[in-house]
Parts: sequence; C-alpha cells; structure tokens
Amino acid sequence: MALLVVGSVALDSLETPFGRREDVLGGSASYFSACSSFFGPTRLVAVVGEDFPEEHVRFLAGRGVDLAGLSREPGKTFRWKGRYEFDLNTAHTLDTQLNVFAGFRPVLPASFRGSEFVFLGNIDPDLQRAVLDQVERPRFVGCDTMNYWITSKRQSLLETLKRVDMLFVNDAEARQLAGEHNVVKAARAILSMGPRSLVVKRGEYGALFFSGDEVFAASAFPLPEVFDPTGAGDSFAGGFMGYLAHRGRADAPTMRRAIVLGSVLASFAVEQFSLDRLRTLRPEEIRARYAEARGLAHFDDLESDLFNGAATPG
Repeated sequence: MALLVVGSVALDSLETPFGRREDVLGGSASYFSACSSFFGPTRLVAVVGEDFPEEHVRFLAGRGVDLAGLSREPGKTFRWKGRYEFDLNTAHTLDTQLNVFAGFRPVLPASFRGSEFVFLGNIDPDLQRAVLDQVERPRFVGCDTMNYWITSKRQSLLETLKRVDMLFVNDAEARQLAGEHNVVKAARAILSMGPRSLVVKRGEYGALFFSGDEVFAASAFPLPEVFDPTGAGDSFAGGFMGYLAHRGRADAPTMRRAIVLGSVLASFAVEQFSLDRLRTLRPEEIRARYAEARGLAHFDDLESDLFNGAATPG
C-alpha cells in the first residue's frame, strides 16, 4: 500500500569527529522516504528552492519515490548546519535557515489523497492537521514532533495527537510532553492524549514501544563505527512505516517487527555522512542485518529450570 510522507527536504552542513560535509542532502522526508521505499511505494510532499541540486531529485526518484508533491519555489532551500562532539547523541545546531520552508503550506496532489498510511514529519502541528484534512480515509497515521512545538504550540499539538495512531518522540520529548520524569509514566500519559501507540526513540540505546498495556523494548544494532547520526530517527520511522504499509496492517506482532526493521535502517543510515550509505544499500543487506538483530535478542526459554537445584533465598 502506498505511504505518504510530509516533511522537510534540506541541505545540511555537518561536522563530526570524523569529518565535514557541506550542503549535502538532508531533511526528515529525505531520510524517511529513502528508507521506506525499500518496502514499497512512497509519496513525498515537501518544498525546495531553486538551488536544490537535480542530482538529489534523481536519487529520490531512482528509489521509486513519487515526487509529484515536491514543490520547487523561488528562493533558497531549507538549510541546517550542525556539529557533533564525541557524544554523537547530541547535535549542536550552528545555523538554521528556513528559506522557502518558512512558507511551506503542503498541498497534496489528487493522486496522493487516497493514501492509506500517512507519516506527518516534524512540522508545525497546524500543518499536520491541514494534511490530514486532505487525506480521504487514512488507515494508519504516524506523527513526529519536537521540543519546539511541545513548548510553543502545545495546544495545537494536542489537537493533532487526537487524530494520529502513533507518535514518534525521543525520551526527552516524551518527558517534556507528559510532564513526567519517568519514561514509562510519560508514555502512559501520552497515550491518554489520543495516540493508540507510542515509540520512544533512544538513540544508541534503541527504542521503546507502548500500546495499551503492552511494552516492547528493541536495542539499537551495535556498530563499530558511527560517522553521522543526522537523520537516524527519520530513517527509523521510514523503515517502521514502510514495513507497516508493505504488510497493510498495524497489529502488535507487525509493529514489533517494524521496530526492529526501523532500527536496522537507522543503523545503516549512520554509517556514512548524509544519505550516502542509503544510496548503495541493497535489500539483501537489510535482510542479513535483520537476521543478525533477531539473533542478538534471542535466548532459550529455560524458565522451568530457573531455580532448579538452587537454594531458596531467605
């Protein structure tokens, strides 16, 4: 089933302990669609400026991403400049230039309005609801947000959360949104706000999934080298939502597999700068790493022998 993503396409300038890159492809919708497209058709809605390189358009189109919703407007493309220290979990923003993204008002092509799976990238919650108003009968809606919207447009965000099935946030955002220090308590509070399920992204520590009384923890895939963590969360969401749309359902077992696949896609994205690793990534590599990830989490159930022959405490 076709998957719709609405978000940012940007040009990033990055500095990590392992090097620098200037004006490389970035943006939430870029990472998301590059990953989701491994599983099936992806429709992208975003805006770029006159300076956006055609090579990036060709890359996304070559991945099978439907770019009918990519608008090129007079002016410059959204730019972000950031630096990472050896703690790669924290990005230090050096410069943000919204440019044409400041006036972004997503309008869905007619062919996109029947999309059954929808992902609302990290944009103004007013715009997120405006997107939902244009989708005819979505079966599953995922949503991302950030601390800026939680603080500056909280009431609008709460209105959006009433209309989504799943929210993606990191642990700091979950605590901020819920006003709870404990992540489990925060998750319960967020689920009472509307979403049926919640994914808490925890960077190198993996992800937590909450739905009703169910909790599922997935570890991040252990990597010997991480070059650029930019877009890891969007890559995770792309793998997750891409798999759900591919399967055409969102039951608990499917979402558990989707979480592991999301972690796998994120692990590839951080191996090189920008989307460079995703440009060469092959489906067989995804399958192999998914099998490795399953093996890392597997253990034999010997519960019946847990205290066999052991002294009883006390």
